[in-house]
Amino acid sequence: MMSNKTYDTLKTVALILVPVLAFIAALVNIWEVPYADKIVASLTALDTLIGTIVAAASKAYKKQAGVEDDG
Repeated sequence: MMSNKTYDTLKTVALILVPVLAFIAALVNIWEVPYADKIVASLTALDTLIGTIVAAASKAYKKQAGVEDDG
């Protein structure tokens, strides 16, 4: 089980990273950065991983606390 601080940090990163990824994707394509597709795909994969960890932690917390899971 992760600490609340770790959970909150990961959740914030995941929520902020999505719009940042859209911004980066736009810029690397506009400026024709080498390997732009690989950069964007790698960052998206990282955000997906963090989002999955946050969702799993949330589900485990709710189960432990006896809170009904809404998802």
